[in-house]
Amino acid sequence: MNSDSRFNSYDLLATLVVVADQEGRVIFANSAFEEVMEIPRRSIAGASLLNLFVEKEFFEGALVGAKAKEFAAFRFDAHVKLFPKDDFAVHVIMVPLDQNNDILIELLPLDKQNRIDKEERILDQAQANKELIRNLAHEIKNPLGGIRGAAQLLEMEIESKDLIEYTQVIIREADRLQALVDRLLAPHRKPHIVAPVNIHAVCERVRSLILAEFPKGLKVIRDYDISIPEFRGDVEQLIQAILNLVHNAAQALTEQIANGMGMITLRTRIARQVTFGKQMNRLALELHVIDNGPGIPESIKDRLFYPLVTGKDGGSGLGLNLAQTFIQQHSGVIECHSEPGKTDFMILIPLP
Repeated sequence: MNSDSRFNSYDLLATLVVVADQEGRVIFANSAFEEVMEIPRRSIAGASLLNLFVEKEFFEGALVGAKAKEFAAFRFDAHVKLFPKDDFAVHVIMVPLDQNNDILIELLPLDKQNRIDKEERILDQAQANKELIRNLAHEIKNPLGGIRGAAQLLEMEIESKDLIEYTQVIIREADRLQALVDRLLAPHRKPHIVAPVNIHAVCERVRSLILAEFPKGLKVIRDYDISIPEFRGDVEQLIQAILNLVHNAAQALTEQIANGMGMITLRTRIARQVTFGKQMNRLALELHVIDNGPGIPESIKDRLFYPLVTGKDGGSGLGLNLAQTFIQQHSGVIECHSEPGKTDFMILIPLP
């Protein structure tokens, strides 16, 4: 394969990249292309990319446009052959290069592109939710104080114990709503205190807390990669975020815990060359909270991280939303995959 140092940087990308001449012959393919396509890249030097595409006419048309410099970048969806496996869908980006009239071709597997689009929607929705919650909480907070104060003044003026019972109901409910508002505003009020974080010390703290609350019928399994380095973060926020996920899992295991079969796994791994939060990250912490519960109801799967959405009777619907807020403050994301018998919440946080 061409040893031209111009293309060496493409080996750092996780997406499939090929540099071709104007006839579509391969000049360079990066290591991700070699790994995914399972083709030694030296063996395809000079080969035509036309044979890679199932729908050859799309690629031929794009080559003609690139040769004529009709576009700065051209995108289309296609299927590529993955011998001996089946073909798979990709999003193709073609960019004519100024040097030697070469063409840069990037192949994004559509499942990965869909994941990026989904993350962007989640981030946008989370930002909108935060603004809505902050404004709504402030609007509720002020009249609550007036309602409570009026009930207290009214209680001082009346003599009937039966009527005082009603004012006590008003005061208690006002206090309950005040506590809820404080919880809604909590992530925006507390300062972000950054210090070195040992993620396994965080997991052990969470593990001890959850086992103290559920001493019987629940097993919390450690599956740690001890090579994960320390990183800078807010320890208290991370403890709260992971505790919320683990506590949510434990509450979903009511039946399993009653039968002595409740199981939660805390798994840590290093992810390499992974894209999330609209950025490519060379290294990332991958932390899983896995339970053997009944799974998440289909009716709330798409709204799982929205505030005040819960599948539990008496739940506040704030635990997962707060966890997401704290992880996003560490430039990370939370993803969830759930089916009956296994629910997996995965946290991704960039590592230095």
